[in-house]
Amino acid sequence: MRSKGQGEMVMAEHLNAWEMLARLVAFPTVSRDSNLDLIEWVRGYLAGHGVESNVVRSPTEPKANLYAQIGPAVPDGVVLSGHTDVVPVDGQAWSTDPFTLFERDGRLYDRGTSDMKGFCALGLALVPEMLRAPMKRPIQLALSYDEEVGHKGVPYMMEAMGDTLPKASAVFIGEPTSMQVVTQHKGGCGFTNRVRGYEVHSSRMHAGVSAVMTAARLITWHADRMEENRRAAEALGPDAPGALFTPPYTTLHNGMIQGGTAANITAKNCWFTTDIRPLPTEDGRDWLARYRTECDRLAEGMQAIHPDTGIDIDIRLLAPGCRKEENGEAEWLALLLTGDNAEHAVSYGTEVGHFQNEGGYSTCVFGSGSIEQAHQPNEFIEAAQLDAGEAFIRQLIAHLSS
Repeated sequence: MRSKGQGEMVMAEHLNAWEMLARLVAFPTVSRDSNLDLIEWVRGYLAGHGVESNVVRSPTEPKANLYAQIGPAVPDGVVLSGHTDVVPVDGQAWSTDPFTLFERDGRLYDRGTSDMKGFCALGLALVPEMLRAPMKRPIQLALSYDEEVGHKGVPYMMEAMGDTLPKASAVFIGEPTSMQVVTQHKGGCGFTNRVRGYEVHSSRMHAGVSAVMTAARLITWHADRMEENRRAAEALGPDAPGALFTPPYTTLHNGMIQGGTAANITAKNCWFTTDIRPLPTEDGRDWLARYRTECDRLAEGMQAIHPDTGIDIDIRLLAPGCRKEENGEAEWLALLLTGDNAEHAVSYGTEVGHFQNEGGYSTCVFGSGSIEQAHQPNEFIEAAQLDAGEAFIRQLIAHLSS
């Protein structure tokens, strides 16, 4: 037992990776809900082993990040980082309770097993081994909130870590990569677009402004830009900047749209979504600027008809990609410990771009489980993948102790 202070004692729990995963997935930390129960449990678990953790709460919601350091307070350690939130299970056909771990035929089923409580479970389960090892450099555990809905928590956590911990030389983001070392991924831009039109009878189109038709022109702009990107990548072939990606170019997508009042009224309102996945060689802010220019051009014509019209852009996500580093410490270490000699890039986004671009860390994405299982009903992680992740962290502990 460990002392918690004021005479209160905390029992040190010793859980293997499966048991730890079962604990974590039992917390239904869907992004729309709080993750504080999970964070408080992790804080208590670490305290039971004598590890002080730091909780960084959201300024607006009942959510929090948590980070902790195991080992000496010196620089050049390694960060193991994961997000605690999961996507909803609403409307999905689950064969089992999505928040109770279920094993069958070497697979562990539950929401978040692959994406990405499996990685979080590995780091936490091995805390006792970290404490027993004569590590010369520390391991820093970092758990964020709201990755799935805009990477909302990680900037606050990074800022606090920078203020209170020695800077690590490598950050591993444990998204499910099937234990492959990923050194590049695309960025992410998410907007909600609101078009304000002016209603008139459709027989008087010249006097009105259709929000739906304006939205259609903007959606066509997205499709045209993506076609330009596709043709440019096709022309360059293997020399294209995004040759390792599938597809090898920046994509633009509109996934939702709603608007209009009646078939014979020019639409007063229309909203739709934008999803842009820029190559890591491109900046999402540049894509936003290009899009704003097109919106301003269309709005000028709209307001010439009626001054109350316009186009508003609400930014939900503006996340940097992960670029290939020259002589990156994180890649070197991951390759050393895994023996993976291939170069991997993925089209989905992670929090690693924040650590790399805003925090100045050397980074890579590396974790147990398959991205093909992420967000799916009956999500699972192969037990063998969990075992491989456990072996990797043990190798990391040994490396930091040498």
